[in-house]
This record gives sequence, C-alpha cells and structure tokens, in this order.
Amino acid sequence: VQLVESGGALVQPGGSLRLSCVASGMTDASYVWGWFRQAPGRQREEVAAIDSDGHESYVDSVKGRFIMSRMRAKKTVYLEMNNLKPEDSAMYYCAADQRYYAGGYLIPADHYKYWGQGTQVTISS
Repeated sequence: VQLVESGGALVQPGGSLRLSCVASGMTDASYVWGWFRQAPGRQREEVAAIDSDGHESYVDSVKGRFIMSRMRAKKTVYLEMNNLKPEDSAMYYCAADQRYYAGGYLIPADHYKYWGQGTQVTISS
C-alpha cells in the first residue's frame, strides 16, 4: 500500500487548505485513517482520525477548524483546514491500517502500518 498526500501550500493566517491522501494497493476500503503533523523541533502529533466504525476524532487544538473525511470508493481521505494559524505550520502526513480499531478516540501512531511522505503546510503573512 502506498499513500500520497497533496494540497500543502503557503497560506496566510485565517486561510483554508484541503489536504488529500490517495491510497494505492489497498485490497478493500475498510481501513482506519489518520492525519499527523510534525513541525521542526516538535513531536509528531495526530490531528485527526477516522476509525473502523467511521467515527472522527480530533486533537483539541483543531476542533471546530479541521474536518476529516473519506471517500471509500476512491480510497482517499481529506483534511479540510479552516481558520489556519501559524502554529498549524508543519509537515502533514496521512497514515492507514487495515486492522480494526474503534472507540471514538484518536488512534495511536503505532497502530498504523502505512504512511505517506508528507505535504508541507506553512501559515505565514
């Protein structure tokens, strides 16, 4: 399975972006998905996830601003990011795994087997 992210860009504070992550090589669409980010000098953090039951979860810092969605038929997930702040600047990665995981919480990074290469998001005026 390969994951390819796109959509990262330089935008001004308050702006919006939509990141995409397309999977190839998946045998079916019943995967769990996550979006992570990592800024220089900071730990990687998961910002959003969709679990096996379809529940979305978000880290507190992005709740109300970010929306994660998926199109199963296209094996694609999106991260719509609104009201962007400078602290949202980071490399954003998507991750996926075929194993069942549910509970309505963010999914631990070590659950994910497949990772993309990342797309850069920079928020600056």
